[in-house]
Amino acid sequence: MEKSLDSALVWFRRDLRVHDHAALYHALRAARRVWCAFVFDTPLLDALPRADRRVEFIRDSVAELDGALRALAALQGTQGAGLIVRHGPAAEEITRLARELQVQAVYANHDYEPAARARDARVRGLLADAGVVLHTSKDQVVFEGDELRTGAAQPYGVYTPYKNAWMKKLEPFYLGAYPVERHATALAPLPPGLRHEVPSLQALRFEPTNLAALKIPTGASGAAALLDDFLQRVDRYHETRDFPSVKGPSYLGVHLRFGTVSIREVARLAWERMRGGSRGAETWLSEFIWRDFFFQVLLFHPHVVDKAFRREYDRIKWEHGKHAEDDFAAWCEGRTGYPLVDAAMAQLNQTGYMHNRLRMVAASFLVKDLGIDWRWGERYFAEKLNDFDLAANNGNWQWAASTGCDAQPWFRIFNPVTQSRKFDPEGRFIRRYLPQLARLPDDALHAPWLARPADLEAAGVVLGRDYPKPRVQHDAAREKTLARYAVVKERAAK
Repeated sequence: MEKSLDSALVWFRRDLRVHDHAALYHALRAARRVWCAFVFDTPLLDALPRADRRVEFIRDSVAELDGALRALAALQGTQGAGLIVRHGPAAEEITRLARELQVQAVYANHDYEPAARARDARVRGLLADAGVVLHTSKDQVVFEGDELRTGAAQPYGVYTPYKNAWMKKLEPFYLGAYPVERHATALAPLPPGLRHEVPSLQALRFEPTNLAALKIPTGASGAAALLDDFLQRVDRYHETRDFPSVKGPSYLGVHLRFGTVSIREVARLAWERMRGGSRGAETWLSEFIWRDFFFQVLLFHPHVVDKAFRREYDRIKWEHGKHAEDDFAAWCEGRTGYPLVDAAMAQLNQTGYMHNRLRMVAASFLVKDLGIDWRWGERYFAEKLNDFDLAANNGNWQWAASTGCDAQPWFRIFNPVTQSRKFDPEGRFIRRYLPQLARLPDDALHAPWLARPADLEAAGVVLGRDYPKPRVQHDAAREKTLARYAVVKERAAK
């Protein structure tokens, strides 16, 4: 095939892999010489705490990506290739690099977040001023917003019809891998003197975290290892996914977030297993559909970033003032007096991960037991979660708060004690993260304030000293929540 361009630059962002990479594939096919770059974007990094597992994950994954590009080029007989790494405002750095390399086009993959879309629009303009074209491709979802529409040509607002349309449209074409390796001869050596080294965390002005101690694997190799492990147990996923003490999930969330694994690859594996009769794989595939769904909600309804999807829910009056701030701090620090909620928050604070069932329980407790604005919790998760993704985080918080797209009904309120007894019946998860309660009997562990004094004494637990008393009584909090949400019901009746 005749190449249409002399040279091109691939801009890696949240797609830190070589295999099955849409933008890299299109650049390699179009240009005789292709260079690759990643920018540690200072406007994003400057807003983060100085010890952030995500930055360490990205840094290690970028280092592996550099090695993978070098190895792929070497297989084609090209030495001196690799990843050009810059540290600064991404828009300016990519434009400057495109000028230095004198490329005719920059290739990248779509990013659907409002801030990223604004950045890309600016980059497109800056590059156009330099006579360079920006090409972007679908890579982080199976179906983009415009690919699925209702019969009235509108975006879907309810999950089940969206899922049905998603499954009806699905065919092998949409899950096929981009054969990057076939066109790797276009990977070009770096020009002499071009700085490209992957900086250390310290050079980025960040501190090491406990990422290595937690044994969180990074890069495409880490994603592959996790995927191989999960495929051994995926068939039981529908049975195990709700129990936080069980090794049920794939733990691929952070890898999907930063693109160290291809969504097409995992969706294809899930689809093939599902067609073979695996209920676990069917459940797994449905989670990718939710992921696509939340991306299209964010794309077509960017107001959800700081407003309720269902605008009438912005009329709700949340708790405020010092007592609300104290309750929020207790929730953040795992001091609510409800063991499953507190253990979930301890897991988040210690590891940057929270089991999916517990994300729902913790979110429901904050909003519908403590009466705190869902946006407070959304922001805290955004700061702490290794796999934080704006679309999914926002969509799931609005689901829990009943303010979102196809959310749970506002009058459905999780009982944290019932959830605890159902999904951690032997208290193994609670005991792991709340060792001060470890000696309590199973039946007392889920609601220590109801425990017999003799059991508390035997376990060495004094409520209010070793473990807090409940900040709220669930039944009373439930009644307040029903009254709080009544403004929505009243408006619907008018």
